[in-house]
Amino acid sequence: MPRIIPSLWFDDNLEQAMDFYASVFPDTRIHGTTRYTEGGMGEPGKVMTGDFEILGQRFNAINGGPHFKFSEATSFIIECADQAEVDYYWDELTEGEGAESQCGWVKDRFGVSWQIVPKALYSTVTGKDPEGAKRATQAMLKMKKLIVADLEAAYRGQ
Repeated sequence: MPRIIPSLWFDDNLEQAMDFYASVFPDTRIHGTTRYTEGGMGEPGKVMTGDFEILGQRFNAINGGPHFKFSEATSFIIECADQAEVDYYWDELTEGEGAESQCGWVKDRFGVSWQIVPKALYSTVTGKDPEGAKRATQAMLKMKKLIVADLEAAYRGQ
């Protein structure tokens, strides 16, 4: 059965991106790179493509230049077990030139968008109590980083 492998376009910083992701995510594997050669489209010796894996998800990437940029139209969800995981990924991915956004979204220093989502989000914003879910959703919409305790308190009406 075929697999879907996301392909990412970097602007001459793919090697740094792979190293960064390997430092942030446990069990990241860099499967290999190819380098530009004489007569190629890039500087000979620089990384042209890379294959890597983050948390079991395979990625392919290219150092394609400045022609295309990442946008929020594509993002990767990190399902976090608890607030400690949310805090870890939030801090790591916004470090340096990363940027915070709303409702658990961040951009890392390379412009890749991530949604850092605690599992508790699902039980609060889609919970069995419609009024609680509404309150939790309203609370979420005011947050940048998602705070589990605040989502749960809003769901309970506190």
